[in-house]
Amino acid sequence: MSRPAAFAAVDLGASSGRVMTGRVAPGVLTLAEERRFPNRPVRANGTLHWDVLGLYGNVLDGLRSAPRDLVSVGIDSWAVDYGLLDRDGALLGNPVHYRDARTEGVRERVGAEAGDDLLYQASGLQFLPFNTVYQLVADRAALSRAHTLLLIPDLLAYWLTGEVGAERTNASTTGLLDVRAGTWSRPVLDRLGLPAGPLPALRDPGEVIGTLRPDVAAETGLPGDLPVTAVASHDTASAVAAVPATGPRFAYISCGTWSLVGVELPAPVLTEASREADFTNEGGIDGTVRYLRNVMGLWLLQESLRAWGSPDLPALVAEAEHVPGLRSLIDAGDPEFLPPGDMPARIAAHCRRRGDPEPRTRAEIVRCVLDSLALAHRATLRQAARLSGQEIDVVHLVGGGSRNELLCRLTADACGLPVVAGPVEATALGNVLVQARAHGVVGDLAEMRDLVARTQPLRTHTPRGDDRAWADAAERLGLPR
Repeated sequence: MSRPAAFAAVDLGASSGRVMTGRVAPGVLTLAEERRFPNRPVRANGTLHWDVLGLYGNVLDGLRSAPRDLVSVGIDSWAVDYGLLDRDGALLGNPVHYRDARTEGVRERVGAEAGDDLLYQASGLQFLPFNTVYQLVADRAALSRAHTLLLIPDLLAYWLTGEVGAERTNASTTGLLDVRAGTWSRPVLDRLGLPAGPLPALRDPGEVIGTLRPDVAAETGLPGDLPVTAVASHDTASAVAAVPATGPRFAYISCGTWSLVGVELPAPVLTEASREADFTNEGGIDGTVRYLRNVMGLWLLQESLRAWGSPDLPALVAEAEHVPGLRSLIDAGDPEFLPPGDMPARIAAHCRRRGDPEPRTRAEIVRCVLDSLALAHRATLRQAARLSGQEIDVVHLVGGGSRNELLCRLTADACGLPVVAGPVEATALGNVLVQARAHGVVGDLAEMRDLVARTQPLRTHTPRGDDRAWADAAERLGLPR
């Protein structure tokens, strides 16, 4: 019997990256890690950058370790950030990190200049200060020198293949893509005075981008005719593609550095109520819309752990289980938590200002964060259901956060819905499955999700108790009961 087909998934998250080999056949879906590496931003001359060349070097190392029978390679990453190239294809500078301060005040200025209604009707995006459109307005001088703009997965694909393009699910996060037409929005570009020239042609998940450049093939030892296939290159789009849903009435929480909380729809929701609620309409697989809102996510814990010298998180979560719940709460969407820095001090100060007991121990801070995230998940899902008309029977929590059993249990209790936790590596699985479908190994989206449900370890958390304590806690934060 021949081995299941092998696909390399390059999966770059905001705090770490990995190269995985997925094998796919009828009833078979496995992942093996070839290389995992940190993704650490670098501050130089006051600007926070991504070390994109370091990431690319790690990608090449991972591909060098991959099996020789690969069918294809696919790349996904976080959204919104980009590299600028000159006419010769040379990178003009290290891409700037979305948490850099250069966009402070730009979102408000752009809204006043272009009108929030025009921006929302065109792109359907949540008004986040780091969206690509605001970065470009803040970076007009660099943009004026650029011949090509490539989002991070497209930049790495260019270095692997020499082919230029923009994959639609990631392009949908820029604020420059027309959410209805799936094309770059000339009205937005014209209103803001941004050039259309650097924006490359668009491509869909499943399209073959090209084959490996000769120098890449020589460096990795892989065949020169190995294709690089466009996947749902926004990591959340790949994660949602691998949600193990068995029916349409589901919600998802893709939980890592961010919690992306929402539902899958056939068309965008562009109502005034949706705009006022700050919900986003991002592109998904097969023309679906990921109707969601960004919640701060495990960034709150990641930065706390960094401030504490990286202690063992599972041990802290175990301690946090014994801390009284819903005692100290924060608004997980408050912009004060967005920049890097002393997160425990900011959490304590936030609680103090709100009149809640100030969390003093590490376990109390962890419990405060997890209770607050569960409340944010609850509020966001209830709004998503109300604004979209989508009924929800089950919540699928995927990504690294699905390892945190306390967070999963609290989310089930807060939402009053069963939470199916897993798979942890949903993004890499979605990446692999889109490649496998493109190369004829697996069928449609329903078949992809069924394969995930039948082959990956999942845990179901059933809600406990009544809703009153969570409703009261939501009211304390000013969230809908």
